Amino acid sequence: VQLQASGGGLVQPGGSLRLSCVASGIVLNFYSIGWFRQAPGKDLEGVACISGSDGGTNYADSVRGRFTISRDDSKNTLDLQMNSLRPEDTAIYYCNVQRGRLNYWGQGTQVTVSS
Repeated sequence: VQLQASGGGLVQPGGSLRLSCVASGIVLNFYSIGWFRQAPGKDLEGVACISGSDGGTNYADSVRGRFTISRDDSKNTLDLQMNSLRPEDTAIYYCNVQRGRLNYWGQGTQVTVSS
């Protein structure tokens, strides 16, 4: 199983980025999928997820209304559209796939929001 994340970079406050995570070896629509992030000196934080049981979405309060998580079944990818970015969104972002005792992580992609 491999999860390959991409799309990070440097963006000014108020800007947008789209992260993508390509999965191989699994079919994403059978799993709960999500994005986490870790800022320097802080704990890992859940950002957004899609439930594998009912397809419902959930967001951290800090990103609700600005970030949108989605899944493309034709490409087997997990995406995170990030709008109105703030300096506090600066972190390494990781995609994650879970089902029962199975838990897979992507390698992380750096997002830096700075003027």
